[in-house]
Amino acid sequence: MAKISTQSRSDLFIHIGIIFSLLLVFFLGFFFVYLPFTTNHGEAITVPDLKKKSVEDLEDFLDSRDLRYEVSDCTFVAGLPALTIISQYPQPGAKVKEGRKIYVTVVSKTAPLIKMPKLTDMTHRSAQMYLRSVGLEEGAITYEPDMAQNAVLRQMYNGHEILPGQPIAKGSKIDLVLGEGLGTAQFEAPSVTDMPLDEAKIAIIGAGLKVGQQMVVPAEEGQAGGTVVRQNPDAGTKVRIGDVIDVWVTPQAPESESNGNTQPEQL
Repeated sequence: MAKISTQSRSDLFIHIGIIFSLLLVFFLGFFFVYLPFTTNHGEAITVPDLKKKSVEDLEDFLDSRDLRYEVSDCTFVAGLPALTIISQYPQPGAKVKEGRKIYVTVVSKTAPLIKMPKLTDMTHRSAQMYLRSVGLEEGAITYEPDMAQNAVLRQMYNGHEILPGQPIAKGSKIDLVLGEGLGTAQFEAPSVTDMPLDEAKIAIIGAGLKVGQQMVVPAEEGQAGGTVVRQNPDAGTKVRIGDVIDVWVTPQAPESESNGNTQPEQL
């Protein structure tokens, strides 16, 4: 066995320096030569953009780039085909090692059911935002005469009114009926006095107005039952679309009297 001469202090320091140098060379060589050579250090793969691709074609696409994938989540998105990728991690352009797994979120095949929210009495803008927040879409917009301009009067689905709380598929289109407001154009109120109540209602609604209170007043001589004897606003008064017409009506005659079916007393 070779012996290290340590006859003097200088020899000892020289030998310690040699040992330290050898350890340093070994350390640097391991981390900067051996490891980079065995782990392909510095050789990175750029992550491709997988969005809008189908997950069915993803395996072959990533195999050619020495990458893998895993579906981390599924969610429904209206208007996108099922199994389409909508997000990924790592993001496109990131540098990764070969064999790295890319986590993707895909569009589910079926739409989940949610509860229909209550949109009535909301403003049009608020209803639009609410629909988007719960995953529904706005459909056709129609207007009806109503003093609540641009307020939601009814919520419709497939031509029928849908009530709050009823189940509906996420992504469905909801049609809205909005109030048109009273409008700015003025016209003369129609005259409905001396008309039977049913005919008066038709005349009021046909003019774009609403039937208000219906108050019963005693009939005067010669007035038939169920006849409008007064209205407010009066005929000829300037009104606007959606205004209300109150009417005063004589009492309806009993059915037996109106049909003339009273039987004389038998003696």
